[in-house]
Amino acid sequence: MLCNHLRTISPTFSPELRELNDESDFESLLNPNGLISICGFGSLLSETSARSTFPELINFRVGRLVGFRRVFSVVGPIFFARGIANTKTHEISGATVEPCEGEIIIVSVFEIRKSEIPAFIEREREYRFLAVMPETLDGKPLTSSTSPAVLCASYSDEEFFQNRCNEGKEIYFQQYGEYEIHKIWRDDILPCRVYLRHCLMAAKTLGDEAYDNFLDHSFLGDRKTTIQNYLETSGFDIMEEEPPESLKVRYGGCFQLGTKTM
Repeated sequence: MLCNHLRTISPTFSPELRELNDESDFESLLNPNGLISICGFGSLLSETSARSTFPELINFRVGRLVGFRRVFSVVGPIFFARGIANTKTHEISGATVEPCEGEIIIVSVFEIRKSEIPAFIEREREYRFLAVMPETLDGKPLTSSTSPAVLCASYSDEEFFQNRCNEGKEIYFQQYGEYEIHKIWRDDILPCRVYLRHCLMAAKTLGDEAYDNFLDHSFLGDRKTTIQNYLETSGFDIMEEEPPESLKVRYGGCFQLGTKTM
């Protein structure tokens, strides 16, 4: 399996990938109804969860991305703010997606209005924004050929501070001062436990195929250990991790997992 693990997108590897750098790039993807498609790959796999972030989303549906894998390699600032990051065990990461030849991930796809674009860009600014063409689960186009979807993909600290972070490194990392966090994109961290549990529950809402895909095509930051392997070893009790009372609605999932062996 050959994966594009470079920090820049190689046009020879995936010529159809286009990076979105500013609001005008996003607006170029608007469909005739003034809507833009978004791909969800973590908590946004659940429509209920997606609506907590995008209350007015339209046309929530299931799709797949060919040539991508899911990786838990980005420090999640929101996990520190909400008190669910564990720096002692390095369980502080959220999910990202990156090009990887031979991989396929199941995603959600939905539309938001043009007016929601600026807030979306600011909220997810640590990520690289790509224009992608999701498919249905049987390989047919999910969106029109003229309206790709937006995907939040792996970025790098160097690019983030050069292109996105106007306040500079020192000010940005002040929010992590007591946690000794000095890097955003890392390969030595583990998933935030409450967040991973929530993502698994979100995937399950899309059906067994999406759930199994999440287990087998999602990786730790080492890009070797699948989430399936992780849950069978050191992460065996993740699904027993209850979110704090204040976050039970947001991170509590929308259903109870059955007895399926992970």
